[in-house]
Amino acid sequence: MSFDTQALFVLLPAIHRIRDAEMAQANGLERGPLEELIGVLAEQISVADESLEQLYDDLFIETCAEWVVPYIGDLIGYQSLHNVVAKVASSRAEVAHTIALRRRKGTALVLEQLARDVTGWDARAVEYFQRLNTTQYMNHPRLDNLQSADLRKGEALEWTGSAFETANRTVNVRRIESSGRHNIPNVGLHLWRIQAYPRTLSAAHREGPHRYRINPLGFDMPIYNHPQAEVEITHLADPDNVPWPLSRRRMHHHLERYYGERASVAGTLDNPNPSLQLFVDGVLIERDKVRICNLSDDDVGWANSPPPGGIYAIDPQLGRVALPAEADDPSDVRLKWHEGFSADIGGGEYERGDSLPVPADLTTLVRVPDQHSTLASALVAIAGNGVIEITDNSRYSEIVAINVVDEGRVEIRASNNCRPVLDLGGFSVTGGENSSCIFNGLVISGAPLDIADEADNQLAKLDLIHCTLVPGIELNTDGSSRQAGAASLIVAIHGVDIGIQKCILGAIRCHERSSVRAEDSCIDANNPEAVAYAGIDGESPGAVLSLLACTLIGKVHASEMSLVSNSILLAALSATDSWVVPVRAERKQAGCVRFSWLPFSSIVPARYQCQPDSAEAGLQVTPGFTSLHYGTPAYGQLAGSTPDQIIRGADDESEMGMFHHLYGAQRDTNLRIRLAEYLRVGLRAGIFYES
Repeated sequence: MSFDTQALFVLLPAIHRIRDAEMAQANGLERGPLEELIGVLAEQISVADESLEQLYDDLFIETCAEWVVPYIGDLIGYQSLHNVVAKVASSRAEVAHTIALRRRKGTALVLEQLARDVTGWDARAVEYFQRLNTTQYMNHPRLDNLQSADLRKGEALEWTGSAFETANRTVNVRRIESSGRHNIPNVGLHLWRIQAYPRTLSAAHREGPHRYRINPLGFDMPIYNHPQAEVEITHLADPDNVPWPLSRRRMHHHLERYYGERASVAGTLDNPNPSLQLFVDGVLIERDKVRICNLSDDDVGWANSPPPGGIYAIDPQLGRVALPAEADDPSDVRLKWHEGFSADIGGGEYERGDSLPVPADLTTLVRVPDQHSTLASALVAIAGNGVIEITDNSRYSEIVAINVVDEGRVEIRASNNCRPVLDLGGFSVTGGENSSCIFNGLVISGAPLDIADEADNQLAKLDLIHCTLVPGIELNTDGSSRQAGAASLIVAIHGVDIGIQKCILGAIRCHERSSVRAEDSCIDANNPEAVAYAGIDGESPGAVLSLLACTLIGKVHASEMSLVSNSILLAALSATDSWVVPVRAERKQAGCVRFSWLPFSSIVPARYQCQPDSAEAGLQVTPGFTSLHYGTPAYGQLAGSTPDQIIRGADDESEMGMFHHLYGAQRDTNLRIRLAEYLRVGLRAGIFYES
């Protein structure tokens, strides 16, 4: 039933409505007092009606409010776990599956589904006792239980050592908690921490005539498959259900699984969400014109050029595309592909809606390329006060110079679920009195962000949100930095309040009388012995520094550390270094360093629960990283060999560093608690991270 004002008002007797209209006309009002009263009643009835609808929704686990989930769980005897990972692994899915899991308690299907529900990561359960070499019983031969691997099955050999290995092994008597796997009581739960992030119609980087790199920054990197959801609990995960880098062999043999459209049925996809699609000048290249091959470098260029006949060659392991030699060199090459990374950091096609407020004055919002083809023309249009929103995943190569008016605010941002790349020849910001500038969701390379020391530059505030300022400014084709250690952010004036949230950037040079606050971010000077944070000259003290759950790679010299918490400051001195210590704050009487890792010799304010806690411990308690090479899927991720004092060393027992907000340690703990309830007697489970 509709409870709007007019629907209720027409239910009144006509005489009352006529008198109310006369009173409104006599007093020059749009509505009479009776109609106003009915409006208030209609509003309250709508609130009550909405509450009644929500009460009905709260009867079902799929539609109930989040606060109702534990109460429904209590009805079926569900015991809540540590509730620190609600944003990354809600208990709703586990409660919904509890009855189905209990019916199949102890099976690999249940353990796999349990791992997905509890951790929120993709998972695969492996019963290692089924992968043991055994003596065959002649009345019950097991034809697949071979003592040696079948070398004719090349695709199966790709999975050797992974969760999908089909080869059998001799028994390993070590406990599975001590990395022993192949034994009678052992079940392994393999988890994927790296996720596949979509890149939709992303502009490829032109290497030369008919040759393109898929990554718009122009370096080689693997393409990930788009994981297909498992619709039934009775299905064990296979390689298509988890985020894996695509191999040449697998994509060649199963091209229909990973590449877009069939030529035989126009407009139809085998897979509604393919891992890869190629568009040339806006036209989708059909599957029968695509070949998967090795496009590695040879003496003269790329090996294995595509054969004649309009064939397009793709190398998923290197992320390269070769176009037909007989075709005209196109003006626009774009792809839909997937990139591996650990978290929603640095900009990407993930949800950023909370950080994109709508301006009060919509006339100040201009869109690129919808209304303006370049950022320069859009900056002219807003005249130093407004919002520029980039609505695609193109690559913009230009010079950007921003001048914010007095009391003005300029914001350049990517639309939600967009990831444009700005390859700039210059990047500067100036501002008038009380002016501010915001960058949101951008990937920036080619030039540092420079706030120069000019007479009229009085910029007061700078915010970087979900941005990447490429460490080392630009990348070579192998992914190495062209200007290793170069500053990505240079603030040469005083009084600037700099906020950095969920960003990746290179070294920072900042005036001593400004301030920098970073949260869930990485500041990377490309080497622990390089200078990551200092004054403009790279030696003098930089601005007041605050780090909350950050990873900082390189030496630090700050005027003051107001707060450093749950962070890792990976810094070291070279043999010929002029610095006395790798991390230093000029004023030690102010500020605090807590629940963080930094060299024991550092000169900083009062330390609280920091690691290492002694010079001797510094030799053992050190952070290990899977990769510190920007552009690799595991960039910034702590390795499994990292000591527990760091993995669980934050103030909430999560890991230190930029991925603190993923609560990896709590997910691991929750899964181990839940396994005690669902494992069969005599079985032991181990947790292994595939990525």
